[in-house]
Amino acid sequence: MFPSTLELSSLVPFAVFGAFFAIVWLVVDRIWGKKRLAEDRLDRMRRTRRGGEPDQKSMGKVSSAMSNLLRKTTPQLAKPLQPKNAADANKLKMRLSYAGFRSDNAATVYLGMKFLCLAGGFFLGGGALLFSMGLNQTALLRTVLVTGIAFYLPEVILFVMKKSRHQAIFLALPDVIDLMVVCVEAGLGLDQAMSKVADELKKCYPVVAQEFRVANMQLQMGSTRNQALRDLGERNGEGGLKSLTSVLIQAGKFGSGVGQALRVQSDSMRIRRRQIAEEKAAKTAVQLIFPLVLFIFPGIFVVLVGPAAINIVNNLLPTMGG
Repeated sequence: MFPSTLELSSLVPFAVFGAFFAIVWLVVDRIWGKKRLAEDRLDRMRRTRRGGEPDQKSMGKVSSAMSNLLRKTTPQLAKPLQPKNAADANKLKMRLSYAGFRSDNAATVYLGMKFLCLAGGFFLGGGALLFSMGLNQTALLRTVLVTGIAFYLPEVILFVMKKSRHQAIFLALPDVIDLMVVCVEAGLGLDQAMSKVADELKKCYPVVAQEFRVANMQLQMGSTRNQALRDLGERNGEGGLKSLTSVLIQAGKFGSGVGQALRVQSDSMRIRRRQIAEEKAAKTAVQLIFPLVLFIFPGIFVVLVGPAAINIVNNLLPTMGG
């Protein structure tokens, strides 16, 4: 009636790995998902006007202690995984930048998290496997597998965040460019148009609005417009944003109308988005073959052929045998 001890012990590694994954995800979200200080103050002011906010001093002390602990320990943990040359370091920096992490210690925290995942996967997952299965070849192989999965878990999370960020930028660009066209044709310069777009679309498209604010900040600090636009495209790595910055740089270099160039770019991006949708719709028929063959056709076959097969077994086979 009840599962055996062996069956329960076989679930221990999966439970340990799931708990470890949840802890790592919470830590990463806590470190890299923080709001800016100004936005946090505005949120507190809004909550105070609505009737006060709960006392969060103890939570703030705990999070501050955790942040200080991670800030002190991650450089030592990340030291074995540090890139060996400048090219690898720049490549890692660009990968983190594509996902939205631009702080000075982002690479150190990322490598420290990879080392923590490696150690946690080895000691927690491997310990649970050895405790439940004993010291044998199968347990060792599974320990190596769990350790490898835990080590590459930050890579997977970073890749998913980069794809999500690029998708958000790609979907937002046509509307952003249309609003820039309206601003430019109304008499605003390109810098003022970018600032206006960042203010108007910060709730709908926060990723693009934040990137435009960074570009405007670079312009205010003395960077040239071409350099700010070039940095805008390179630090995100999204093809549509790169093409937009290239169009703006070329329009400023040759003196052509910015509004017309933006309008052409918006139309081309909408065409590209429609073509991608049509391509995905055309692939749907091919992608449906596998679930149809593996899951739906066997059920239909059993329903249609099952009664006839039962009749043959019950009626025809005894007659043939007699």
